[in-house]
Amino acid sequence: MIFISTALAFLVLFLSRIFGPFRPNRRKLTPYESGMTPIGPAQRRIPVKFYLVAVLFILFDIEVIFFLPWAVVFRELGLFGLAVMAVFGFILIVGFAYEWKKGALEWE
Repeated sequence: MIFISTALAFLVLFLSRIFGPFRPNRRKLTPYESGMTPIGPAQRRIPVKFYLVAVLFILFDIEVIFFLPWAVVFRELGLFGLAVMAVFGFILIVGFAYEWKKGALEWE
């Protein structure tokens, strides 16, 4: 299945290159296709703030993914389920403490 899907992907790319329109020019080959001349290099250093926001998103996303199903079957899991979620909650709190210390929770 992996071989078939890989071969099909390469076949589609090959056929589109052969039968599709291909008219490169200077403007189309620029990093931005908005019609404006790019200012500065195409690759810049990204501030750490973006990384911290990404970590926050992952923390909130994982929290919802695990806490909601756990809340639905809480009584059936018993003490073991409570202990597992306590460990998960501790890891989550450590992540939030890291984010708080780095200042990601402060909006500028």
